Amino acid sequence: MSQIYDRVALIGLGLIASSMFWAIKRAGLAGEVTGYARSEATRDTARRIGLCDRVCDTAQEAVEGADLVVLCVPVGAMGAVAKDIAPVLKPGATVSDVGSVKRHVIQAVQPHIPDGVHFIPAHPLAGTEHSGPESGFAELFDNRWCLLVPVENSDPEAIARLRALWEGMGSNVDEMDADHHDLVLAVTSHAPHLIAYTMVGVADDLRRVTDSEVIKYSAAGFRDFTRIAASDPTMWRDVFLSNKDATLEILGRFTEELFALQRAIRTGDGEHLFDYFTRTRAIRRGIIDAGQDTDAPDFGRGKAGS
Repeated sequence: MSQIYDRVALIGLGLIASSMFWAIKRAGLAGEVTGYARSEATRDTARRIGLCDRVCDTAQEAVEGADLVVLCVPVGAMGAVAKDIAPVLKPGATVSDVGSVKRHVIQAVQPHIPDGVHFIPAHPLAGTEHSGPESGFAELFDNRWCLLVPVENSDPEAIARLRALWEGMGSNVDEMDADHHDLVLAVTSHAPHLIAYTMVGVADDLRRVTDSEVIKYSAAGFRDFTRIAASDPTMWRDVFLSNKDATLEILGRFTEELFALQRAIRTGDGEHLFDYFTRTRAIRRGIIDAGQDTDAPDFGRGKAGS
């Protein structure tokens, strides 16, 4: 791959930003990558592990002269960061983000974007339950999807460059409008996370089952819930507060289906249960066929980010 941007600034240095840095370096996609994190401890860690070519002590310093600025902070913090960096953004630069909610981010960030600066929200559908600067690795985005969510009148050339960057980092790229994105993610990510948090919370409540039993015997199902429920609490709090409508709509549907299954179990309706499980099993097969997971029996996912 050839260089796409002279300078990229990463604001927020957690899992996604650190993986972006290593993926950019792997393919030589940028001349220089600057970084900034709010916490001094995070900045120290980044410097120690060689994360970013230059770690700056202010967001303004990091974005100065950058051709691409990527906001990698929780969605609840994006508006404040955008306001802070707006005065020093380079004319012709692109501002993007990696938040898993898009309508809210657009409403929070767009008012601060100066004329002559391109704003192209994005969302890489990749992650692990680990967070922080040391959790990133170059392969995180390989064969995963990144959704670009251009705002009205986005510059086609700026979109094409950002697409090329994500493809260079290993992603498949699609474009989507913000409201549809938020509904899709409520189905595929946000509601499942809330359900996982609830299941783990329920197990925590069941005093008749000891903690050691929950931990010892969770090979089958519960273990996968705990992996999801270990995700970053700040990020997920912000996701639910900022994608309220779509998440509540999907949870309403979930509750209805759950009641139908409860009724089937209570009345001994094996046919309903069998048909339902057959349909859901086909969805799993579709995910594997699309290359978005493997059916290998890996019992706890051996590789760091798989």
